[in-house]
Amino acid sequence: MDHDFGPLISPEELAATLDDVTVLDVRYAMGGPPGRGLHEAGHVPGAAYVDLDADLAAPPGAGGRHPLPDVGTFEAAMRRAGVRHGRPVVVLDDWEGRAAARAWWLLRHHGHDDVRVLDGGWTTWREGGHPVEHGVALVEPGDFTAISPGRMPVVGADDVRDVDVLVDARAPERFVGETEPVDPVAGHIPGAVNVPTTDNLDARGRFRSPEELREVYARVGATQAATVAAYCGSGVTAAHDVLAMEVAGIRAALYPGSWSGWITDPARPVATGR
Repeated sequence: MDHDFGPLISPEELAATLDDVTVLDVRYAMGGPPGRGLHEAGHVPGAAYVDLDADLAAPPGAGGRHPLPDVGTFEAAMRRAGVRHGRPVVVLDDWEGRAAARAWWLLRHHGHDDVRVLDGGWTTWREGGHPVEHGVALVEPGDFTAISPGRMPVVGADDVRDVDVLVDARAPERFVGETEPVDPVAGHIPGAVNVPTTDNLDARGRFRSPEELREVYARVGATQAATVAAYCGSGVTAAHDVLAMEVAGIRAALYPGSWSGWITDPARPVATGR
């Protein structure tokens, strides 16, 4: 066992407990094709493929590019993937945990108590020489029932600026408004501070230790004593910051609409620069 970082699990830990967990493969590329083909070409044995756009988000609109999914849609997707309430779930991707964090957050939000993200994802699983399965995984349907309203803290456009610390998880050049490759308006929500998801990871693409992450977030005032929320471009990668803060012992809310939802109302203010 490499470490016990709460919501994370190492490849070695997963390999040792593979028969006792449900594994979800959420491989995803922003703007690219769904990851099902990659999944069928090779995946953790028994892992079910979960489509981020179809299963973990509602259609784009006023709520942003990746609004939270309808509760019934999410529940049905998790049942297809074999999720059961009494069985631990491990989620992985090939995007350094960014898509997996969204699945982790949604499962926790909707009432599953034992969900962890594979630290280092598919890359570290392969590099560790662990077994790989090919083709379509045959999954026994699960009995997961999604609770609503959910249990993880959430903020909306009307109250997102009321927290003590609002963390923007996007790359620095997007935060300051130098470039905006995805959304029609550049900049950030006034008062926000920038902790890009890359700051959560070490040189191997694995999460930093709890102590290191506490230092990362303390630099912007995000501590256990503060009220904290996180957002990003579409609400997906913000969950990576929420997950990192969970590792650090900091409870943070998610703004699901994020920047893409914020800018759907031209009356909302926009800031640029630091």
